[in-house]
Amino acid sequence: MNKIMLIGNVGKEPVVRYYDRDQAVATFSLATTERGYTLPNGTQVPDRTDWHNIVMYRGLAKIVERYVHKGDKLYVEGRIHYRMYDDQKGIRHYVTEVYADNMELLSPKPIKTAGPEHSGQQQSDNTADTINEAPF
Repeated sequence: MNKIMLIGNVGKEPVVRYYDRDQAVATFSLATTERGYTLPNGTQVPDRTDWHNIVMYRGLAKIVERYVHKGDKLYVEGRIHYRMYDDQKGIRHYVTEVYADNMELLSPKPIKTAGPEHSGQQQSDNTADTINEAPF
């Protein structure tokens, strides 16, 4: 079984490209952090951050284009895909990507409130939005 589940923060604005009659592919990086800790002997183990290349197709890519931005917290579920390519100098590069088929937006969404009693403040809705995409 090839399955990966990640919770992390979007590293930069997603890049969305369209191909074949309104079909889209979105790519972005996601940072996951394992918190540091202290060993019983007093040794400090620092935080460790890993970066993941996320790829989403079709409907998920369109959702990403509208709602996902740098710094947003996401839950991404998918499978690992490996590929390689040779650059212009003939050097071989290996790339590990996560082909996502499920995503949840974990960042709170700002809700605009009306009326003088709120004086322009924004409240947040802490519910997560789940978006599923059929496997491609």
